Amino acid sequence: MQKKQSNAGGHSMSNITDSTMMTDKPGSVLEKLGVDNPAFWMSGGFISLFVLLALFDNQLLSEIVNAGFAWSVNYFGPFWQILMLMTFVIAIALASAKTGNVRLGNLDKPEIDGFKWMAIILCTLLAGGGVFWAAAEPIAHFVSPPPLYGAQEDKMQGAFNALSQSFMHWGFLAWAILGSLTSIVLMHLHYDKGLPLQPRTLLYPILGERALKGATGALIDACCIIAVAAGTIGPIGFLGLQLSFALNALFGIPDGFTTQLIIVMLAIVIYTISALSGVNRGIQILSRYNVILAVGLIIYILLFGPTNFIVNSYLQGVGTMIDNFIPMATYRGDEGWLSWWTVFFWGWFIGYGPMMAIFLAKISRGYTIRKVVFSICIIAPLITCFWFTVVGGSGLAFEIANPGSVSKAFEGFNLPGALLAVTNQLPFPMVISILFLILTTIFIVTTGDSMTYTISVVISGSTEPNAVIRIFWGIMMGITAIILISLGSGGVTALQSFIVITAVPVSLILLPSLWNGPQIAMKMAKAQGL
Repeated sequence: MQKKQSNAGGHSMSNITDSTMMTDKPGSVLEKLGVDNPAFWMSGGFISLFVLLALFDNQLLSEIVNAGFAWSVNYFGPFWQILMLMTFVIAIALASAKTGNVRLGNLDKPEIDGFKWMAIILCTLLAGGGVFWAAAEPIAHFVSPPPLYGAQEDKMQGAFNALSQSFMHWGFLAWAILGSLTSIVLMHLHYDKGLPLQPRTLLYPILGERALKGATGALIDACCIIAVAAGTIGPIGFLGLQLSFALNALFGIPDGFTTQLIIVMLAIVIYTISALSGVNRGIQILSRYNVILAVGLIIYILLFGPTNFIVNSYLQGVGTMIDNFIPMATYRGDEGWLSWWTVFFWGWFIGYGPMMAIFLAKISRGYTIRKVVFSICIIAPLITCFWFTVVGGSGLAFEIANPGSVSKAFEGFNLPGALLAVTNQLPFPMVISILFLILTTIFIVTTGDSMTYTISVVISGSTEPNAVIRIFWGIMMGITAIILISLGSGGVTALQSFIVITAVPVSLILLPSLWNGPQIAMKMAKAQGL
């Protein structure tokens, strides 16, 4: 594997002299934690303040978060919808043109083979949403139809519409913002120009050296760290809450803080060890086995579940989504509904954007723009939609055949209740339920380890951060989740809403990629003789 050395533009690794340097210098524990990077104090301090406020005045925290949430979705919701749509359209255009042949990362061939690479992407970006939301969201839209579609007399059509709306939220646009254009920008500036693999680098084409040094660069990084930490702590907390509920329903284990604490502690241990072993070992192994388990469950449900309904609803659901793609992507008719569905999800995915792009840049060396974009923007969404159809579509089929069999369990927005209501109607319900819970756990653990790794990369300024900083961030996110769930579901819910607020600054960091991505792609195409 021949590594090319190209640092055109005068920005080699050696002349980046501030805290953004990619170094692995030995030092004290404090130095290994990256305390010399102001982004460490900004992000860590903000998260600590959030937790302290949750502990001492949860009501005040909820009021502040709810006000910030309402302001964010009101003023930034339309912008996020345009940003998501434009990112997808431009990325597909680049992949379809001659720029699609551009090879990224200064390598002649990929470092990670296709199956392992796709497994890591699916498990990291889909996360826990791939199980609980897959069961819950379709039934939610079936019971309360999206305003764009309205109520349907034909229950089958109502089911297709419900799946179509779920596909919009977890499909093409959601995946595109998680690393299509941004990964192109970062991979060029890092591997070709020697700039740091940090969120601040996304703004280098606009701000120049100011983006890399001083308070500006640290603030950019801190905003992205806070967003992704909140987006990871939330699912870890919900893992504790939801698995505790499921274990109580299945085995009668008390659904309380002790059970939740044990679950989260086990998750911390697993994802921290995985993050310590690196992308090429722990993260890759967990992802590979999780994909195999998911495929096994898909085959089982197709064999023993409502197979005909799954196939028909997938085809028509995807067709309905494509037919109504622009109307759904730009829908503004019911802002109240949007704020708790489409814009909420958009805010969550945008918050993950820069850090996911860093992770993708790390694992995607040697792939072409076409392979990266089509895999992320087309293949992964279609796989996600099929997964939603297998899990959520089965729930819809059971609900239509036996009204209330899933919707009753889902009442009060009970996500694990909806999942168990689906698995309980399949052959060998106990075994299948346990396998789904294992799948959920590994999904969230995979997100935890990849984001622990990525935050450590940004804070340390090293593409292979030391063990101390990986352990610190892994444990810190887990302990934060434990503190929040100790307050009841309200603490984690406040954090979930807060994720949307963090998307405000992060969306402004992602915006320049709309034009920097194409410019860089064309520049690289020319340099590679394409």
